[in-house]
Amino acid sequence: MSEQTPPALDPAIAARLKRDPAGLVAAIVQQHDTREVLMLGWMDDEALRRTLTEGRVTFWSRSREEYWRKGDTSGHTQHVRAVSLDCDGDALLVEVDQVGAACHTGTRTCFEAGGALPVTGA
Repeated sequence: MSEQTPPALDPAIAARLKRDPAGLVAAIVQQHDTREVLMLGWMDDEALRRTLTEGRVTFWSRSREEYWRKGDTSGHTQHVRAVSLDCDGDALLVEVDQVGAACHTGTRTCFEAGGALPVTGA
């Protein structure tokens, strides 16, 4: 029995993406109901296809050079509610139902550990 090749990303969606030189698009992950920004990850066409069709967020790891699905090892899963493409086609907004911490440090969001930066020009 041979394995079937999964379908490619819908060509109409793929045509709208503006990828960086590595073929990636930034994916901003946001809690769907509170609008809390949880993290930033990177997706190529295959990661986006998996995210759109499997109901869980999949990223491309630039450091490990492999796909990873949020929560497979930590249990802190991201269940997809909606995905939007920005007006320029170079960023995605992935609205999720986050279970557990979104950040690898164990914090709710990846923007807690870094702390707020001082803004002086406001």
